[in-house]
Amino acid sequence: MKKWTLLLIIAGVILTSCGIYKRADVKDNPVNVNERVRKNIEEGRGIRFGKGSNTGGTFDFASSNELWRASIDILDFVPFTNASYSGGIIITDWFSGNSKVENEKRELKITVRFLTNEIRADGLVITIYEKICTLDSINDCNTKKITSNLENEIKLAILKKAAILEKEGLKKTIQKNRKGKNLQKGGSRDTLFDK
Repeated sequence: MKKWTLLLIIAGVILTSCGIYKRADVKDNPVNVNERVRKNIEEGRGIRFGKGSNTGGTFDFASSNELWRASIDILDFVPFTNASYSGGIIITDWFSGNSKVENEKRELKITVRFLTNEIRADGLVITIYEKICTLDSINDCNTKKITSNLENEIKLAILKKAAILEKEGLKKTIQKNRKGKNLQKGGSRDTLFDK
């Protein structure tokens, strides 16, 4: 028993001397929870979800990225095999295309790579793959990357949709800020719509 007590005392001394254990002081750590949260966010030691989450830094989530949301909306006609926001890529599953030859099955796959979060034409790379399988024999498929006008049409549709989503988001933000300023000045919600 004495060995364990001695071992615990030695471990305590080592932990306090090497800096793993840090003594907390009331003057360094506010007692009020809201002040502690604000201090941690300012120092970059934590994030806050929900009300007040936009204070203390910028956090990129898929739901706040108009380019990502527009791509998901435009490509919603086909299932995805991979949609990785953090990886900046969307890959669709193979879907049927029109085949001009009677004994062939043609399928397409679309890949969208995001190079930036900004709504710019050079911020997206659209790649289309084509797989043509002969119906007479099993596993006789040829897959290749194709270039067509469809890539530019998809890119244009995504950019238009993203611009619309961004404009709607700005309108909501402006309305929210106006509403907050009006309420802070002592106005009521009814006077906000009178202007």
